[in-house]
Amino acid sequence: MPTITTKDGTMIFYKDWGNGQPIVFSHGWPLSSDDWDTQMLFFLNHGFRVIAHDRRGHGRSSQVSDGHDMDHYADDLAAVTEHLDLKNAVHVGHSTGGGEVVHYIARHGESRVAKAAIISAVPPLMVQTPANPGGLPKDVFDGLQAQLAANRSQFYRELASGPFYGYNRPGAKSSEAVIQNWWRQGMMGGAKAHYDGIVAFSQTDFTEDLKKINVPVLVMHGDDDQIVPYADAGPLSAKLLKNSTLKTYKGFPHGMPTTEAATINADLLAFIKG
Repeated sequence: MPTITTKDGTMIFYKDWGNGQPIVFSHGWPLSSDDWDTQMLFFLNHGFRVIAHDRRGHGRSSQVSDGHDMDHYADDLAAVTEHLDLKNAVHVGHSTGGGEVVHYIARHGESRVAKAAIISAVPPLMVQTPANPGGLPKDVFDGLQAQLAANRSQFYRELASGPFYGYNRPGAKSSEAVIQNWWRQGMMGGAKAHYDGIVAFSQTDFTEDLKKINVPVLVMHGDDDQIVPYADAGPLSAKLLKNSTLKTYKGFPHGMPTTEAATINADLLAFIKG
C-alpha cells in the first residue's frame, strides 16, 4: 500500500491515480479516502491526477493515540503533498476535511495550491461561543462523544441511516448500500481518533485561517445540512474568504457528494476549469 511516515512516526495511507493537474481530496469524520470514490473516478476520467489520503487514525492509516487535532491534520496533508511534490493542486475538503484544507493552506502557504473547494465544511466554527452565537451548544458534541464511547457501531449506523444523508426526512429514499459503506469506513478507523476528532472539528476556530487565504475558493453547502448547519457555516466562510464563490443547494444534505454526486461533480469541474 502507498504510505508515508510523518515526523512523529504516523503512517498515512494515500491513493494517487492518473496524471495531469492534481486534485487532492480530504475526507470527513469518521470516514476514509474511500468516501471520495465517485469524485476520484469522475475526475480521473476527465484527465486529472487524483489523490486522497486516510486521515491519521482513520481508514488504513495508523491508529495512533494522539495528534488528533487540526494542526496535525494539516501537517499530515502537507507531508503527503510534499512527498508527491504536488504543484498547482486543487484541494477539495468535505466536512472535517474542509477544515483540514483551510488550515493546511493558511498554515503551509499557497505555493503548491491553485484553488480550493470546501463542501458541507465545518469552518468558521461549529461550537457556540459568545462570539459565535449561531453555533451548536457544546453539549451536542459532548453527546456525540458519549454515544461513540458507549456503542460506536450503533452510533455510526444511526448517523448514516439518519441525518448524515437526510434519510430521516419525509419521503427520503435511503440506500442500504450507502449506509453500510459509511458504517464500514467508520469502523475501519480507531475509536480514540474519532473520539478526539469530535473536539477537533467542533471547537477549532478557522476565522483567521479563512482571512489568510488568497486563492479562489468554492464554498458548497446544502441548506438542509443536519450535521453542519448551513447558516453558521457556508455563508460565514464565504464572507471571510478574500476570493470566494458560495453555492447553496436547496434541500441537499450533509453527505451531498455521495447522494448528489452528479451535481456536485459538475459544479466542481466547472470551478476547476473556470
